[in-house]
Amino acid sequence: MGLSEPDFTIGIEEEYLLVDTGSMALAEAPEALMDACRARLQSQVSPEYLNCQIEVGTKVCQTIGEAREDLKRLRACVAAEAAKFGLAPIAASCHPFSDWREQKRTDKDRYNDLSTDLAGVVNRMLICGMHVHVGIEPPDRRIDLMNQLSYFLPHLLALSCSSPFWQGRDTGLDSYRLTVFDNLPRTGLPPRMSSFGEFQRSVQILVDLGVIEDASKIWWDLRPSSKFPTIESRICDVQPRLEDALTLAALTQGLCRMLWRLSVRNQRWRIYEKFLIAENRWRAQRYGVREGLIDFGQGEVIPFDDLVGEMLEIIAEDAVHFNAASEVSRAREIAANGTSAGRQRRAFASAIEAGKTDDDALRAVVSHLIEEFHDGL
Repeated sequence: MGLSEPDFTIGIEEEYLLVDTGSMALAEAPEALMDACRARLQSQVSPEYLNCQIEVGTKVCQTIGEAREDLKRLRACVAAEAAKFGLAPIAASCHPFSDWREQKRTDKDRYNDLSTDLAGVVNRMLICGMHVHVGIEPPDRRIDLMNQLSYFLPHLLALSCSSPFWQGRDTGLDSYRLTVFDNLPRTGLPPRMSSFGEFQRSVQILVDLGVIEDASKIWWDLRPSSKFPTIESRICDVQPRLEDALTLAALTQGLCRMLWRLSVRNQRWRIYEKFLIAENRWRAQRYGVREGLIDFGQGEVIPFDDLVGEMLEIIAEDAVHFNAASEVSRAREIAANGTSAGRQRRAFASAIEAGKTDDDALRAVVSHLIEEFHDGL
């Protein structure tokens, strides 16, 4: 696999929902809006499966500081162009009250084929995620680090939760998005693989059968990218706040380098059964940072504040290497003060206390999400 240090470049992809600033309900993206965004951002912006969604992706970045500037530019462009149509983007993984049944599919061959293949399951995909790419060569090293990084996916999910509401109800979950996404095939935690060749052979079986056209239809929480020499973390809810997105990206980058450092010393993070990691994944999905996760080495549930402290300790050297110490340290603040899921619930409760109806309180949540999207732009 080679011992030379990978570049650990990063790229961030985000999906946004477009809302009408009057009603706060979801709104279709006018073609003129997409044209204006493409004129300014070229291939860094694209439509998504539903017409109320828009996706952006940063360039390949060497540092989290570089990623900040590019992501800020992308967010600011989408916000400015949307405002010309009375719309605003929100970066939450589920809209608090709009109904998926009322949304229209984007008319592209790729999405029409998805609708045919996945039927009613894909029509409910009124969800948005955040994907973080980390550049790692050679390919076998990608698989080796993936096998170990899976342990930390629940930790990243817990810090990212932004989807407590669905169809006008508080689901009780901090990340309802995953319950929707997990209905698709080829999702969830990745299997353990011995090599990149094994991954390729497994995918090729499905391609040869005509079940999928390529590896882009593998939607695991963590996968080798089908387009780039990266591993792609797909576990996180999208972040209303720019700085929270950067914290999650910096953590992902730091964890990858920490695991690489272990490998060059002929060490590795212990690999646990997928069944056990899935239990932590559920705890993160249900509670976010409000409850702890299981430390399988210690054999007990550890408060999330303590887990974050331990994680920051083991990647401290890597955070300094990437000049990202301040970004990763914000994970302590998220753990202490809560994720977007908690802030959305507080916005709803405040509106109710002020005498608002449930419907108006849900609109207040959307207004809160619009404000957070624009913060720092």
